[in-house]
Amino acid sequence: MTSPGTPLPALRAQFPVLERTAYLNAGTNGPLPREAIVAARVQLERELAEGRAGMRHFERRAQLAEELRAGYAARVGCAPTDLALTTSTTEGIARVLLALDLRRGDEIVTSDEEHPGVLGPLAAQRARGVEVRMAPWADVADAVGPRTRVVVGSHVSWRSGRFAPAALASVDVPVLLDGAQGAGAVPVDVAALGCDAYAAAGQKWLCGPEGTGLLFVSAGLRERMRVPAPGYVNLEEPGLGLDAAPWEDARSYDTPALPAASLAHGGSALDVLGDAGWGAVHAHAADLATTAADALREHGRTVLKRDRTTLVTWREPDAITAVERLAEAGVVVRSLPGEDLVRASFGGWSNEEDLDRLLAALPR
Repeated sequence: MTSPGTPLPALRAQFPVLERTAYLNAGTNGPLPREAIVAARVQLERELAEGRAGMRHFERRAQLAEELRAGYAARVGCAPTDLALTTSTTEGIARVLLALDLRRGDEIVTSDEEHPGVLGPLAAQRARGVEVRMAPWADVADAVGPRTRVVVGSHVSWRSGRFAPAALASVDVPVLLDGAQGAGAVPVDVAALGCDAYAAAGQKWLCGPEGTGLLFVSAGLRERMRVPAPGYVNLEEPGLGLDAAPWEDARSYDTPALPAASLAHGGSALDVLGDAGWGAVHAHAADLATTAADALREHGRTVLKRDRTTLVTWREPDAITAVERLAEAGVVVRSLPGEDLVRASFGGWSNEEDLDRLLAALPR
């Protein structure tokens, strides 16, 4: 059995939920760090005392937005000017597909392991006459054909924890990656991945608030897209009225509004994780997930084929009941819809005690 990496007790101490729960579901929502809640509360108290109007408020909000943009950009290896702030992975996926202005007869290639947050925007494109072709996970790159306009798939499969095929970096059409189980969980370098767009969530592995997300869009892809629904924050000179043009950088794809308290929370959560060292966070989580996969096999479970990520999924008869039973034992995991599968998510804040509690609550 592989031994997990060095524990990060100072990081773990930031998450009060871990004092009583083996929280193994960051793949849905990450635990909340204490300092991030303080940062959000400070911002809300400021708004309570000073109001939410005037230059001081909006300058502060803009500062928080740019700090979060820079923090997110560092997590995926891009320049801040190439990153938009969104509300979710799904919003990022949908914005890119709308901006590509696909037409009847065009084709999108995707995999057979995509999350409903990807399938929803793809279904909307299919309703417009765009063909959506689904290929086995490992064969997505080979499925690209002459009518393919974009490949849409996960960087890390939400189902198995496998990485996207490396061959996707070499296809000659734009690649849009769902990074919901990537950003914050594993090292991400969008240039190395060869993707043209990368959408991810703020509330999962980045431990931010619900309703936050990020979208990397390369300069080259932006030249091929039109901004689908520009609003005030997307315009370089809003005062020009109908003649106002969107920003030439990724700000043209920003969501219309994110609460200042959410921006403060998201930025503070990045600081908490960064103080622990992103390399250490990634290594510890991946090591512990590997240990968990080995231990679950020894416990008689069939673990799905996976890569060195933070997700471990295994077969469990009556998975929904199993998840409920684990919750009663203080272990938070999730089942996957439509299958007898249970998934555990390990973060830099997790430790061997969490794994021991999981194994103790599972019958052999």
